[in-house]
Amino acid sequence: MSVSGDLRPSFHAAIAEIDRAEWDHCAGDDCVGGGNPFVAHDFLSALEDSGAVSPTAGWGPRHLALRDAAGRLVGAVPLYLKSHSLGEYVFDQAWADAYMRAGGRYYPKLLAAVPFTPVTGPRLLAAPEAPGDVRESLARAAAEFAEEHGLSSLHVNFITAQDRELLARTGFLLRADTQFHWENEGYGSFEDFLASLSSRKRKAIRRERRDALADGITVEIVTGADLREEHWDAFFAFYMDTGSRKWGRPYLNRLFFSLLGERMADRVVLILARRAGRYIAGALNLEGGGMLYGRYWGAIEHHPFLHFELCYYQAMEYAIARGLRRVEAGAQGEHKLMRGYLPNTTWSAHWICDPGFRAAVARFLAEERRLVAQDQRILSEYAPFRKD
Repeated sequence: MSVSGDLRPSFHAAIAEIDRAEWDHCAGDDCVGGGNPFVAHDFLSALEDSGAVSPTAGWGPRHLALRDAAGRLVGAVPLYLKSHSLGEYVFDQAWADAYMRAGGRYYPKLLAAVPFTPVTGPRLLAAPEAPGDVRESLARAAAEFAEEHGLSSLHVNFITAQDRELLARTGFLLRADTQFHWENEGYGSFEDFLASLSSRKRKAIRRERRDALADGITVEIVTGADLREEHWDAFFAFYMDTGSRKWGRPYLNRLFFSLLGERMADRVVLILARRAGRYIAGALNLEGGGMLYGRYWGAIEHHPFLHFELCYYQAMEYAIARGLRRVEAGAQGEHKLMRGYLPNTTWSAHWICDPGFRAAVARFLAEERRLVAQDQRILSEYAPFRKD
């Protein structure tokens, strides 16, 4: 593999080394004001400036920048040297174990992704006026970096259809998985959505919503200039409680949320529950590109169905009111199906440097893709929508 023409790749140990405006131009200028928020320079720099992403945390930035002969940035990739597989949501630990048992060294590996963010979005970022081969050159430059530095592999997670097609043509192996997304079919209200469900499911959701807000619980949605440090203090307590119970070590720190509020307040949709004069639970979302992306949830009091109310139903109501076309409520969770979130395929692409190991992974992925598709067909049969 080789980078074509006069394009010059460089690799950077901090996103601060790449101009913010140039990066966002490649990511799509609307990533700042309305597109995918997670590839914006502000989001990625908040992760690094807070220390949540760093070599000591197992995320060593190696961002790829591609410049033309005049020195203009025409392409970029959010790229990291990983010393583990945590925080990726594409699970390759079994690959690592198999390769190491065979005498290989799986870590460090190279990862093109947004840390801690299982959200589909562009990874091969190309300026609109860039030559047509820029995205392919980005893929080739990243793969060459992995091979030249003796790394086991390069992984590109949660890729768009456009990136998937290009990476497959370039020789990457494709992996499929499932997430559950809610589609706004032009509903005028939440009641319109409920009308599309079977009677039994409609009644169940009404009951859940009623029970969730018992005990005097009220819901508050905070965004933009209304976001204050007291909101982040409350939400961070929720985040730490959930993270400590689920993973043992939450990935993000308190500073990250302040930086997110400073740099991307208009993209933040914080849905909070309040009872007896204090916040007791919350769900963090980011808005962009006609989508609402649910990211984190937590609570310091347990109330039945409150998780569903804040993370799913309130998000759906917000999307309907704003005319957003989709709510993506994070990774996994078959319980979302009964609440109107349907199975969707997510994709990743993998460059395996060792030919023998690549062949073994390719066989595994072919069978896994078949099983994922089969599982999705079965799940779709249990969708809650009316059949008439």
